[in-house]
Amino acid sequence: MRFLTVELLTLKSGYIYIAFACVLAACAPESTSWTSKAFHNTTAHYNGYYYALEEITKIEGTIRKNHKDDYNRVLKLFPPLDSVLAKSYDKEIQEAIKMASIAIQRHPNSKWVDDSYVLVGKGRLYSFDWGNAIQTFKFVNTKGKELNTRHEALIWLARTFTEHGEYSNAEATFDFLQKQKLNKTNRKNFYLEKAHYYQMRGDDNNFVSNLTEAVPLLKKKDRPGRIYFILGQVFQELGFESEAYNYFRKCLETHPEYEVDFYARLYMAQVAEISKSRNIANARKSFKKLLKDSKNKEFKDKIYYEMGVFELKQNNIKEAFANFELALREGNNTQIDGEAYLKMGEIYYDTLKNYEFAKLYYDSAVSTLSKDHEEFNAVKSRQEILAEFVTHLKTISWQDSLMVMAKMDSAALMEHITAVLESQKLPETNSRKKKKRNRIDISQVNSTLNTATGLEGTDWYFGNPSALALGQQEFRRIWGSVPLEDNWRRSSRAMPATQRTGPVASADNTPNEEIAPAEETIDADPVLTEFNRISKELPKTEEQVAEALSKIEDAHFHLGDVYYFKLQEKDNAVKTYETLLTRFPETTYKPEVLYKLYLMHKDTDVNRAEQYANELKNNFPETTFAKILINPDYLLESSQVVEKQKVIYKKAYQHFEVYQLDSAIALLNEAIALDKTSFSPNLELLKILALGKTEETARYQYRLEEFIKQYPEAEIKDYAAKLLAALRDFELKREKEKGIRYIVSLDEPHYFVMIFRTDAKLEDIAAKTLDNFNQANAASAGLKVSNLIFDETHSITFVSGLTGLKDAQQYYRTFIEKQPTLNALKPHKFNTFVITKNNFDIFYRTKGLHEYLQFFEKNYIPKNP
Repeated sequence: MRFLTVELLTLKSGYIYIAFACVLAACAPESTSWTSKAFHNTTAHYNGYYYALEEITKIEGTIRKNHKDDYNRVLKLFPPLDSVLAKSYDKEIQEAIKMASIAIQRHPNSKWVDDSYVLVGKGRLYSFDWGNAIQTFKFVNTKGKELNTRHEALIWLARTFTEHGEYSNAEATFDFLQKQKLNKTNRKNFYLEKAHYYQMRGDDNNFVSNLTEAVPLLKKKDRPGRIYFILGQVFQELGFESEAYNYFRKCLETHPEYEVDFYARLYMAQVAEISKSRNIANARKSFKKLLKDSKNKEFKDKIYYEMGVFELKQNNIKEAFANFELALREGNNTQIDGEAYLKMGEIYYDTLKNYEFAKLYYDSAVSTLSKDHEEFNAVKSRQEILAEFVTHLKTISWQDSLMVMAKMDSAALMEHITAVLESQKLPETNSRKKKKRNRIDISQVNSTLNTATGLEGTDWYFGNPSALALGQQEFRRIWGSVPLEDNWRRSSRAMPATQRTGPVASADNTPNEEIAPAEETIDADPVLTEFNRISKELPKTEEQVAEALSKIEDAHFHLGDVYYFKLQEKDNAVKTYETLLTRFPETTYKPEVLYKLYLMHKDTDVNRAEQYANELKNNFPETTFAKILINPDYLLESSQVVEKQKVIYKKAYQHFEVYQLDSAIALLNEAIALDKTSFSPNLELLKILALGKTEETARYQYRLEEFIKQYPEAEIKDYAAKLLAALRDFELKREKEKGIRYIVSLDEPHYFVMIFRTDAKLEDIAAKTLDNFNQANAASAGLKVSNLIFDETHSITFVSGLTGLKDAQQYYRTFIEKQPTLNALKPHKFNTFVITKNNFDIFYRTKGLHEYLQFFEKNYIPKNP
């Protein structure tokens, strides 16, 4: 019996071993039996693939959670990928790729291999490993066994191309998939990915088209409410408000998360069909209902903002502005604040044409809106234009005010400043301002939209950028730029160093002991502070008045340009330019202004345009603007002349370098004679350099000075100024080293010099008189008369060609004898003398008139015996 039992046990163990061996054989990766397939499919699915999918799902949740939707813009269909955020889920990426790889390597014959490869590709996509992600999806498409998975891989390949900005490759992939027969899931994902592609490209029409195709295929996990909401937003933006309303309503029917639900209801009120006053009233009731709902407390700023947009559509500017101000008071969403500031700025800019106030709101919008706002660059550009506009406007106003105040005595000026400061004080806040912030009555918001000057804004100080800017300016005026720190108002902080301790005058005006400041000081008198500041800026001398007028002149010109080119306000541009011409009839801007006035009138007022054109051609025929009027092809022809001049310039410079100065000057004269072009200053300066090699230093210095005056706008002017400065520095340094020493060697060529004050305007009279004198007394000597500016106050007329000392002395004696008969010179004061060429260089360089007159008297005037 025992033997039989042992036999039975042995036989049973053998069966177990055989069964176990069969199972092991079925588990072999290379086996293709049905048991092997079942084992590997089950193990791959519920081990490697399952855990990899869990990690990828977790990563997608992290990406979605960290993306904050901006409901002021069309929501993103998919949250954008962030390379910084990707570092935070790198561990999950590695784990997902590891688990998917296990499923691939240990179960190569399972049906989950292709799906595992797709998960590997997604992991690489989310980790910004573009190259490997693309290769992985391409591998699945070419080597995959299951058609639907290959299609899935291609859809993710298109997504990778889109995220990486390879739009042509993405479009090619979509074109291929369009021709394939896709299952429901892949077809839905195909349309969603294609919609995402068009959203990235900013193509709203194709975005909506593909998203609409995906709608019937959506499931609950796809968050259909959000997609309906996005469709509603796009249709609203495209102007199809009826379609937008329907999609917002569909969104609400899906019971989405509360934030989407709230905004759907809010936008439904915006796009409700408004055809009768009753419908407008219903829309307003919808907004008020949203305001009353306690669940919407944190969204009040957005509700007020949308109410403002709604009223703006109805052209109710005053109500719109009031709602935008309330949006600023409620909540703390900076994006909504930025949008509200922008809308208020647009009201001032587009509707009221009040650019000074518009500038304040655009400043706030730029500082509040995020840099990735789709309109940020346009808003920033307009803000810069407005800043330039206000700068010029304030320059005119301030400089005019200064010139008026400069004519007042101290008492009148003090009284004027007091009146201005009193008028700028903000009204005292009343007891009603103590109400809670969320109980502000809209009816209390002050506005003067129906006045010519525009808006007053709100009486809530920090909601009014105008008042805020004024307050900041007043604070800086009184306290200066004080850092944000404790005890900033203590005496040692509040007062400048010059006021902290100082002598105090007694009754008899004698200074007393210095008084140490108290721990806390009394506020400085703002009227006195402003009086002292303004007094320093008042234009009192002729030079200061001229400088103020020059600033006003420049500001008028640039203000006209801003109106004309940047604000597209032709009427205001015309007024500004005409004011410039009326107030400054001799302005250097006149040719350009006349040309612009001609352009602005040629299509609307032909007669006025012709007047401007004739004045330009008659009075400024040599300007580029006149030449363009005469010959519309002038600029083209001029550019051809410039090219010819450049070729000649190159040859002239080659001659200049090897000191062939006559040849260089001849070539330069040839180029200059072609025409006056933008390249002419280059030719003139090279000619001055060539002449400077052979002329005296004074003449070279004079030519450089005249060049700088003649071409103030030329790019090469700065180089000429450097040459002139270097020459002056060198000569002054040399003269300082040895003092002003005139050369006693007198037997050499001389000049006869007449020097007089420039304001006497004697140049032409002196030159003509000396020419006549030469013809009468030295006709055969070949003498030449020239004019020269000596310094800021004196000019010179001189005669060159006197061969030596005897000729110079004889000429001087003859002139002195004949001077009483030279009637044209009788009313004028001047000095005359003769001077050698070398001494003239020293004289002109050092401006040593007094020293030379002493030298002349000592060496040229004979002593009485």
